[in-house]
Amino acid sequence: MLHFITLVCRLSVCVFRRSVLVAGLGFCMVYSVAADDIAVSEQTFDCILGWPKIRNTRIKNSDPEQLKEAMRIFRDSIPDREYPVGTILQLLPFEAMVKHPRETFPKTNGWEFFALDVSEAGTKIKDRGDNVVNLSLGVPCLSCHQPAARFDFVCEKGHGCAPIPLDDQKIAELQGADPRCSKK
Repeated sequence: MLHFITLVCRLSVCVFRRSVLVAGLGFCMVYSVAADDIAVSEQTFDCILGWPKIRNTRIKNSDPEQLKEAMRIFRDSIPDREYPVGTILQLLPFEAMVKHPRETFPKTNGWEFFALDVSEAGTKIKDRGDNVVNLSLGVPCLSCHQPAARFDFVCEKGHGCAPIPLDDQKIAELQGADPRCSKK
């Protein structure tokens, strides 16, 4: 009987250790996903004229290596390649895309869309998420970006997205008129 009780105690300790190990691994996995995400606030968005520019798009990532990778993916229009988490893309000062882990916004492969109100005082977030409506076009951002799924939902000429009603000159004017940029 003593042998049986000792065996039961050893099994209980083993099961307890495994439970703690499994719970700990689960916590580490959740923490790892959360730690790899980007916290976005109104201070995230500042004068886009200081951000690197490829063609018409401004690109930002706080990690210099991730920024280089995002710029390479964008510059070379690499299909079937995800942008690094933390990448921010802006074509116009009043809208943005921010890359999160894909689990955060599964419909958009991790992209969160932003409608921004910009002024000399800074940025106010008007709307955010994967269901944001582009106010100038009157349609959800995703409806335009969906055809570019092969390019991680990033629209550019040749990515399958409908053209926007702005030419390169108008985009440059709107970027240059970003009120958050100090005028010298």
